[in-house]
Amino acid sequence: MSEVVTVFRSRLRDDAYDNGYIDRAAEMIERAKQNPGFLEHKSFTADDGERVSIVRFASPEAHYKWAGDAGHRAVQQQGRDEFYLEYSITVADVRRERAWSV
Repeated sequence: MSEVVTVFRSRLRDDAYDNGYIDRAAEMIERAKQNPGFLEHKSFTADDGERVSIVRFASPEAHYKWAGDAGHRAVQQQGRDEFYLEYSITVADVRRERAWSV
């Protein structure tokens, strides 16, 4: 099985923080970590305000289990209703990975 990487790019509404975005995001990260096959989550914000989250799962099955999680689905709807101006999701199978460090 190959590892799966999800890249979630988004822009928040001006009132997202007032609507509870930080708490919901933290809850979803903790919920994702409870799923077997979850490997890691990282988030970054660009100078222009675009946010990027990278989530890695050990297998397609682990990824799709998370994608279909009822609590996750409910918060996705809340995100569309209350948090995001826009978002895009890219899901990719890892074909190769290399790393280097001192």
